[in-house]
Amino acid sequence: MRFGAVITDAEGLRLTPEETSLFREMNPFGFILFARNIESADQVRALCGDFREAVGRNCPITIDQEGGRVQRLRAPLAREWMPPLDHVAQAGDQAERAMYLRYRLIADELLALGIDSNCAPMVDIARDGTHPFLKNRCYGADPKQVSAIGRVVSKAHLDGGVLPVLKHMPGHGLSTLDSHHDLPHVDLPLDRLDDCDFAPFRALNDLPMGMTAHLVYDQIDTRPATISAPMIKLIRERIGFDGLIMTDDISMKALSGNPADLSRQALEAGCDVALYCNGPLETRAQVLEAAGEMTEAAQARTDRALAMRQQPQELDIPAAEAELSALMGGQVYER
Repeated sequence: MRFGAVITDAEGLRLTPEETSLFREMNPFGFILFARNIESADQVRALCGDFREAVGRNCPITIDQEGGRVQRLRAPLAREWMPPLDHVAQAGDQAERAMYLRYRLIADELLALGIDSNCAPMVDIARDGTHPFLKNRCYGADPKQVSAIGRVVSKAHLDGGVLPVLKHMPGHGLSTLDSHHDLPHVDLPLDRLDDCDFAPFRALNDLPMGMTAHLVYDQIDTRPATISAPMIKLIRERIGFDGLIMTDDISMKALSGNPADLSRQALEAGCDVALYCNGPLETRAQVLEAAGEMTEAAQARTDRALAMRQQPQELDIPAAEAELSALMGGQVYER
């Protein structure tokens, strides 16, 4: 049996009997955690165990732990990182090493709790007009620098036994709206997008997993990239990404329609997996039913992605913390 073509979540700190029954029947590819799912280390580990027991396999469990303003794990379970990511990325010759260390420590925190994937690196290119919800999460404005930092962030995850998720394909930085609430449009020609916003995704097209952007690229298609066949084809062919493509959360207000229909549209456009979060059990069941099982091609990409999971390399945590503090000229996190 192929995996269900969905990543979804839980309502609370442990699975309910109804959630367990649904996941056992529908076999979603993986799961994602939010702040409401996090209370203590033992509880998070137990919830991850619930997910894996329900589907009967070592399914991927992901999270948004960017190591800046967006992080679901907070103190005392995880380091409270500072300064924001856009400041770390400005650390000159030290930026790549500093970012590697920050994310290597994050990977260590995640894996200790049973979380083996993270929605990072985010290689969207910052602009003067980039919406504030995104801007201080960006690694910079230069495609070469962003690509280089994205590479070391990915390596840090993989070295720590955690699968990175590249986002937001094929580039969110031109958005002047928050796609959690509105649908952004981009009106640049393809050659300019190709040279700038698409460049980091092309440089990192060998990563195991990637996430789409809920943006309309007006000169390419009239539909948001997540549900646009021309845009998914562009990601596959022009950018060359052949990893697993998951949607950004289809419950975000940038997309209009009911989640079951949107999941079907995203998969028909060429995405491999629909991400659906923050909905009632009934709607999660509808999304799982509408998405069905992965296609043969999606399952093959899934198998390749999961094969990139590896045993974490040994990490001297005090040494890594000390080196990072020295590179950044002082304190870089709180507990």
